[in-house]
Amino acid sequence: MNIIIRLILNAVAILLTSLLLSGVHVDGFWAALLLALVLSILNVVLKPLLIILTIPITVLTLGLFLIVINAGVLLLADYFVDGTRIDGFWWAVLFGLIVSLLNSILYRLAGEKYT
Repeated sequence: MNIIIRLILNAVAILLTSLLLSGVHVDGFWAALLLALVLSILNVVLKPLLIILTIPITVLTLGLFLIVINAGVLLLADYFVDGTRIDGFWWAVLFGLIVSLLNSILYRLAGEKYT
């Protein structure tokens, strides 16, 4: 699927999730699109490094530490994007889980496999 379509679907998932959660605030579609772009960049550049550096603790927690890494990347992306605010770590965890679920549904509706 085209990267632009993926970014738009991710922005829609971010916007819908911000409407569901009171601890996540997104000012509008453009802020959600910018957050989706920053998240994509961080997921390509930073997240693999964090996963490699934390392999021992990830193995000890049977992979649950990946949720912590995901929440940290979300909070970092929130720091870089004006017009978005995540109120805390647990809101970031819940936000990441719901956005991931919505992305899976939206990608399936668009006819693509979620990767």
